Amino acid sequence: MTTQSNTISFPRTGNDLLQPVLALHCSGADGRQWRPLAENLEPPLHLLTPAFYGAAGNAGWSGDHAFSLADEAGPILELIDATAVPFHMIGHSYGGGVALHIALQRPHAVSSLTLYEPSAFHLLRMAEPEEAGSFAEISAVAEATVRGLANGDYRSAAGHFVDYWGGDGAWAALRPSLQTALTQWLPKAPLDFRALIEEPTCLEAYRRLDFPVLILRGAFAPAPTAAVARLLAGALPNCEVKTIAGAGHMGPISHAETVNRHILNFLNANQKSGAVFRRALCRPTQ
Repeated sequence: MTTQSNTISFPRTGNDLLQPVLALHCSGADGRQWRPLAENLEPPLHLLTPAFYGAAGNAGWSGDHAFSLADEAGPILELIDATAVPFHMIGHSYGGGVALHIALQRPHAVSSLTLYEPSAFHLLRMAEPEEAGSFAEISAVAEATVRGLANGDYRSAAGHFVDYWGGDGAWAALRPSLQTALTQWLPKAPLDFRALIEEPTCLEAYRRLDFPVLILRGAFAPAPTAAVARLLAGALPNCEVKTIAGAGHMGPISHAETVNRHILNFLNANQKSGAVFRRALCRPTQ
């Protein structure tokens, strides 16, 4: 289910409201990446998969000003405020970066947070010189994407982007329709990189997030996202980390069964009781 509305009516199961799970997709994808998870999610958990700017079926960025994570998060924060219920959040890659921004803005609204290799690259920029190599690596990927857009070779730039995150040959293995869709999406990629790299939040700010957090990473994670996972794990006070054997950055798609099993176990372990959930509905928006 892809939800783009700012107001949602949640049905009840017996005496309890369904508990929303907000799943945020990676760059170049859309909410459909979470279909395998949706198929295994049972009440009272209820999956919502909002689409980012430029995703299939969603409008592109307006261009009114320099783009930031606050712009991407804005419609989702409106959704959270309008529904006034606590959310479980899941974020993969860029979606993880957006989820972290949302969590800092509405910590009282988060029941739990699951992150698969969140691409919070601003932490690498701020951690220099310790993470200088990882930051240089991701900066080079961002710059190559911008060059491809500048010279008009969107297709090659999209191919390099996909092969970096998915491994050599990932682009060639995609269906032609997916290659076309990613080529058309590519102008959004520099905005995502900019938002992630220029986010002003320091690592210390995440120490205030005391709800349960699960960080997942692939055994073959690229150096930048592996470093981000390590930094966050050291800062978040209520965090566990699991490594997915055989997976890389695209584990939620390539190893969906294993990744989703970890997510479901974590969600089930952190469901709120009906009484706690109803009390949370009365908590005012901050």
